[in-house]
Amino acid sequence: MQQSPLSLGHYISQKASRTAQCFLGWEPRRLRASALRAKRGPFNKSFINSLAATQEVAMEVAANCSLRVKRPLLDPRFEGYKLSLEPLPCYQLELDAAVAEVKLRDDQYTLEHMHAFGMYNYLHCDSWYQDSVYYIDNLGRVMNLTVMLDTALGKPREVFRLPTDLTACDNRLCASIHFTSSTWVTLSDGTGRLYLIGTGERGNSASEKWEIMFNEELGNPFIIIHSISLLNTEEHSVTILLLRIEKEELDMKGSGFYVSLEWVTISKKNKDNKKYEIIKRDILRGKSVPHYAAIEPDGKGLMIVSYKSFTFVHGGQNLEENKNENMSEKIKEPLYYWQQTEDDLTVTIRLPEGSSKEDIQVQFLPDHIDIVLKGQRFLEGNLYSSVDQESSTWIIKENNSLEIFLIKKNEGLTWPELVVGDKQGEFIRDSAQCAAIAERLMHLTSEELNPNPDKEKPPCNAQELEECDIFFEESSSLCRFDVSTLKTTHVVNLGSNQYLFSVIVDPKEMPCFCLRHDVDALLWQPHSSKQDDMWEHIATFNALGYVQASKRDKKFFACAPNYSYAALCECLRRVFIYRQPTPMSTVLYNRKEGRILEVYSRDYDSVKAMEQSCKFRENWLL
Repeated sequence: MQQSPLSLGHYISQKASRTAQCFLGWEPRRLRASALRAKRGPFNKSFINSLAATQEVAMEVAANCSLRVKRPLLDPRFEGYKLSLEPLPCYQLELDAAVAEVKLRDDQYTLEHMHAFGMYNYLHCDSWYQDSVYYIDNLGRVMNLTVMLDTALGKPREVFRLPTDLTACDNRLCASIHFTSSTWVTLSDGTGRLYLIGTGERGNSASEKWEIMFNEELGNPFIIIHSISLLNTEEHSVTILLLRIEKEELDMKGSGFYVSLEWVTISKKNKDNKKYEIIKRDILRGKSVPHYAAIEPDGKGLMIVSYKSFTFVHGGQNLEENKNENMSEKIKEPLYYWQQTEDDLTVTIRLPEGSSKEDIQVQFLPDHIDIVLKGQRFLEGNLYSSVDQESSTWIIKENNSLEIFLIKKNEGLTWPELVVGDKQGEFIRDSAQCAAIAERLMHLTSEELNPNPDKEKPPCNAQELEECDIFFEESSSLCRFDVSTLKTTHVVNLGSNQYLFSVIVDPKEMPCFCLRHDVDALLWQPHSSKQDDMWEHIATFNALGYVQASKRDKKFFACAPNYSYAALCECLRRVFIYRQPTPMSTVLYNRKEGRILEVYSRDYDSVKAMEQSCKFRENWLL
């Protein structure tokens, strides 16, 4: 039998793209008015602002939200971490079979494959019984290990054996397990087969008995991300979230792969003696592996933190994309186009085929316009400002379009809209005007980070910036999906708030996620029942956001369920433990300022304890 040591530490688990709007001011150019009018030429539909169209569609289906930081949980007086040389207990255990590690194949070469499968933690902590840790070995056995931090480790015991040979499948993934409730477990063998297992009370070895209640082949191999159990008087159902990375043959520009999240619901009626069966399958599709994905406790929603957005698909068709396409078609056909100079406005309307002068009626009033085409009112409403009705006119162009010229009474006034409250038209900004605006703003931009550092108040000092302070260009978003409508209901743009890790504080609630906020790391607990305050700030790890940025080799990151410390594991030799601030027993001075520090945090660097265990790939953090 293959022998390998298992090292004991703490169990450690693991960007709507950012949208920016730029508003350019408008300065009158009276002398250029006639020249600009001459340069306009025919209107072109390619001027349509696709970003604005996308935002308008997104606003229809999702509410833009923000995360509310609790100021009392922030500590502006935090001084820093003190290195502790206190020894940490470390136990080792010889295994009779190695952990079932699956290495990435040659065709799994993308960054998404690495995030999903290459950084996978093969040890699984039971959040319902936190002293229990499980792993799956090369023999297909699910092994359980009870962790007592003040004693040596006991021998792992087998609680379940997969009925299939894992090594027989060439394209398998790592086997995954999720503890759905205190008596239910979902298991994937990595070959594409899903198991629903009733375990009894796992905390009691006498009543614990793993029994397969459902198993079915679900297609391509997957890993289990999350699962919940729902029990009522009529039925028991289990909802599971599966992750796949699949080939996209038509993708010629990207990596050639896409990420699939499948929502599977398995149910059984209590009054029937029938077996468990799949009653619903929905698929979300995206282009990046989510940092965080969890099902709400009531099964009515799903929350995802990801760099690139996800959308539900149905029958191979993307519902959100179809809606966007339909909306875009409407937006691509504005009722009219309009331009303006300092002195006048020009409105262009595409006429129906066969229109003549007799079919057109245009009525000008000082602050009102009324346009009728072939007996049907085309446009009517109050103008944004007054016009000179005597000087205003209209003509029919050769390209079968109606062109209306309105002369402003208030010269130099920029109109944000033509008809008050009307959204059917599109404003076309002249290229010469845009160039003039850009030229006036040129002094605010530079190719250099700090072009004039000798100024009295320089805008930026590059020497004060460290690599971990650089703004993240790839920002993530937090989205909440409604399962009944398959639409996004809430969106939070995380911007530069880098995702750090997730942790289960209460197994009856959704997993918490930790984000970097300035230099700190803030822990957030989702509450699906609170629509007005869906994400609660519950803990802060002082300066941890700044400290972790320098750990380039970090692999796993987590915190204690009671927030007393955070732990960071590197790929090779070290585990860092950062404890929350505690009162000092000795006097400690700030070397730069000479001040006495009142509170500090301890930084444990367990290098020596990890050196030997990291020689083996079969050793994974508990």
